[in-house]
Order: sequence, then structure tokens, then C-alpha cells
Amino acid sequence: MWLIRVLALAALVAAVPPEGKKAVEKKAASGEKKLSERANALADRSTNLAFNIYHAVAKDKSVENILVSPVVLASSLGLVSLGGKAATASQAKTLLSAEKLSDDYLHGGLAELLSDVSNSTARNVTWRLGSRLYGPSSISFADDFVKNSKKHYNYEHSKINFRDKRSALKSINEWASQTTDGKLPEVTKDVEKTDGALIVNAMFFKPHWDERFHHKMVDNRGFMVTRSYTVGVPMMHRTGLYKYYDDEAEKLQIVEMPLAHKLSSMIFIMPNHVEPLERLEKLLTREQLKTWLSKLKKRAVAISLPKVSLEVSHDLQKHLAELGLTEAVDKTKADLSKISGKKDLYLASVFHAAALEWDTEGNPFDGDIYGREEMRNPKLFYADHPFIFLIKDNKTDSILFIGRLVRPKGDKMRDEL
Repeated sequence: MWLIRVLALAALVAAVPPEGKKAVEKKAASGEKKLSERANALADRSTNLAFNIYHAVAKDKSVENILVSPVVLASSLGLVSLGGKAATASQAKTLLSAEKLSDDYLHGGLAELLSDVSNSTARNVTWRLGSRLYGPSSISFADDFVKNSKKHYNYEHSKINFRDKRSALKSINEWASQTTDGKLPEVTKDVEKTDGALIVNAMFFKPHWDERFHHKMVDNRGFMVTRSYTVGVPMMHRTGLYKYYDDEAEKLQIVEMPLAHKLSSMIFIMPNHVEPLERLEKLLTREQLKTWLSKLKKRAVAISLPKVSLEVSHDLQKHLAELGLTEAVDKTKADLSKISGKKDLYLASVFHAAALEWDTEGNPFDGDIYGREEMRNPKLFYADHPFIFLIKDNKTDSILFIGRLVRPKGDKMRDEL
């Protein structure tokens, strides 16, 4: 009997086609698992937040580069909801389009989503992430709040004394640097309001391309910040098969580049010529992005991208207030009494600080493709002027990062006519 079972099992294994085995192996290797309904629901809602917060920050004329993780910001709003009561809590839920969701559904869904998308081992990317709530030295954190904020959002908690402001700032920046392995040396040079709570997100993200760039094909080129100001940057190059769309009507190009394991992708949106990004940003909505992505077609593309090392820190407090989080940030109205047991806190700052790097690193590519007919006459995507980028999770369609590169690091090269 046992022999019959062994033979039957062997026949079953042999019957699995090779691509099926590979799919199973790949799925097992990536640690991929199906997300719950609530995690998918919160992923969908965080995508609305992505565009809302991007547009709010982009209105600030003093801001050049933008880098925001909507999923991480959603968890910070979850924290405000967790620690707030009445309108203070409900406004945070409204920003997440989650007014009708129960607290358990909201916190459980956000926790699962954050845990899944930041699993750097499964996704073969580098993502260091830390979140901390700083409170004035006079308050005491409630045990339930500490326990639940750690459980759902992996938040740390710390009291800070701003009487010695230099020491307090040093403490915040050192924590962020340690959290990101030194990639984010500074969150802020100053804290204006020192009598409230501070939320600090510190993160470092480095994608690993599904197909690496040519290590030796990196040279110094000009990146035109404006028509009259150019900086020198290392530019990396490769030609491959990518999803691409040339929007002739709007004079822009879009290319999607899968990251390792293909669980996420980087999407670049670039105007055809050097121009301020306001025109593109007016077009940038969730619906428009969906339309653009539906028009992408896989074809040969010769891509040139600047090697990027970007550190950006935003205090999102005023931008969140513009979007409707008015009570939590108002000293006279805030009810964050679940944090300390008293109505003695308001949200003074929401520091959202991130470092992003991309370089040539990635999986080996198939050199045989270069002899194929489809590789002839590649489209050119030459990113030598400001562009918008997104890192999209292909499992949930949530946006892991949204940003723009206006001024990369580099020395001034020359004036253009």
C-alpha cells in the first residue's frame, strides 16, 4: 500500500509543469501571503492619502524635493486616532477615509499592511523604519496606549526636555541616524513648538532592481534643475524591456521598473522637456495614474537615471491641518487623553523623514534579449531634469513612497542659455 502511495505522489509531482514549480518556489521564497480584507481596505484608503498629502506639500513653494511614505503616514494617523477622543480621533480617521470603520478594523488593517509592505526580506529591498512619539517631560504615557501603539504601529515612546534644546535636538537626530544605519543623519535643525507631542518617522529605503543596471556604464552627466541651472550627477544606463507610455497630448513619458521579486515597482513620470513640475502635478490624481498605467505597454526602452542619494524631512503638521486634522494640532482643542489619561497634549510637529537611494544593484539580467527583434529601436527615457516618482506595491496597489526629484546632490556645472 505504501508503495502505491509513493508512486502516486511521484506521478503527481512529475505532472506539475516546470513553470508551476517555479511559481510555487518563488512564492515560498518571497514569503508571499494573502492579505486580509481589512489590510486591503486600508491599502486602498492610504492611496487616497498619498495624493492628498503630495499635493499639500507641493503647494509649499519653499520645498524642492519631496519624499513621503503614505503607508507610514497612515500609521501615524492611526496612532492619533488611537490616542485621541471625539473629534480629535474622528478627524484622523477622516483623513484615512475610514470614518465608518471600527477602531479594531482600522488598527488591525493598518498593522497588517505596514508589516507586510515593510518586510524587506520577502521583498528583497532595504527598508529601515522607526517611529517614535516624543512627549514633554511632564506627562506620563498610559500603559494601554503604549501597549497598543507598539502592537499595531511598532511605535517607541520617549519623554523629552526642551529646556536644553540643543541636547533635545541632538537626541532626536541621533535616534533617527541609528534607526537608519546612519543614512538619515538629521531630522530637523529646530523645533518651533516645544510644549506638545512630536511624532517622528525615520526611514531608509533602497530598492533592488529586478534587472540591474550595467555597473561600468555610469558616467557624469548634467541634470538640469532649471533651464539655467545644471548640476553634475552620476548617470546610470541600461536597455531592457519595460512597461512604457508616451503621452503625446500631455508631453510626458512614463516608465515602470519592477523591483526584485516583482512585488513592487518604481514608476517614473517625466515631462518631455525641462519645466517646473506644477503642470504635471495638476494632472496627478489617483484616477489619472490609473489611466496612465492602463496604457503602459512592454517594449524596449533605453533608460538613463541619475544615481540618487536623497534625504528629505518634512514637518507635515501644517499640511495635515490643511487636509482636516485641525483639532489634534490645536493646543486649545486637542483631546489626546488616551495617550496620557489627561487632556494635556496636542500635536506640535509630525516629522516625516526619509532617505532614499537607488543605484545599479539588482538581479542579473538575461543578456540573450539583446539579439531579439523587439529590442531594436528602443524608446529613450533620459531622466536629466525634474520628475515625479512612485514606489507602488503590486500586491495591494498601495503607494509605498511618492515624491519628486527637483534638485539632486551635485555641483553646479554651467549656465544654460
